[in-house]
Amino acid sequence: MTVIYPRKFQNAISARDILKQVVRDRELHLITLNRYRYSEQRSCKDLTALIEYLNGQPKQLIKDLSHHISDEARHAMWLTDLLVDLGADIGKPPGSSYIDEFERLLDSENQDPVGNLDNFVISTLATINITEKRGCEYFSAHIYALKQAPQTEENIKIRETIEKILPEEAGHVRWGNRWLAQIADKSPEHRQKVEQAKRKYAAIEQAAFESGMDITLGAELRRVATLVELANNMPVWQRPQYLMERLPQTLLAPELQMVRIQAAQKAWQRDPKVFMEKFVPMFLNGIQKKRD
Repeated sequence: MTVIYPRKFQNAISARDILKQVVRDRELHLITLNRYRYSEQRSCKDLTALIEYLNGQPKQLIKDLSHHISDEARHAMWLTDLLVDLGADIGKPPGSSYIDEFERLLDSENQDPVGNLDNFVISTLATINITEKRGCEYFSAHIYALKQAPQTEENIKIRETIEKILPEEAGHVRWGNRWLAQIADKSPEHRQKVEQAKRKYAAIEQAAFESGMDITLGAELRRVATLVELANNMPVWQRPQYLMERLPQTLLAPELQMVRIQAAQKAWQRDPKVFMEKFVPMFLNGIQKKRD
């Protein structure tokens, strides 16, 4: 089967590049840890809802998902304890939510666990698998960045916490791979469905990931272009509904506007000179960079 991994931001900036900068800024570092906590906590809710949708079938998948929830809850607990010990915020993280954007872009309206359980299971497993791969990529990069950073008591404590989480997240990727491979082996038709699902949900995950990273001028139009690309990979009869339900929010993007304002305020408060010399040119050059 095809092996699909998350791509770099705009195919240029790696997770290591990003985390190298994050660990240098304590405020940003703590926000990043809180985003991890929020994601792990949110996964518990989403996976519980999934088990309810599946309504007891297939049993082995329900069992694996239950263990997965237990792991995610433990990760959320470890990260919550860490953040409280560091005196950091444990409320909803500021800025654009990767999870919310990912769920918004999913074609959930076309999934029917009652009428077509096979397709629902394949889509669900492909969705979980690609997000877990992104998590492993970032946890691994975070550990690497912390090993290069000054070995303060705080950095060591953060690294040790993430080092406990990473092996279990890698285990989630492995069981997802195993389930998808087992389904693909059932028939050529099943294999084709699995391959299509992996490509489709990898593209959706990449779009959600990049939307949270790109706040520069023209981001709305880039999001619309990506939305159209995602729709074009779906069956023709599903495209109109998918586009019409998501296009208004993608084009107007009220959350993006708020993130821009917050980022600008934060940059100005920190250093007005840097704001004018770096933040403003970066914001204005965003669309030109993409065009180049």
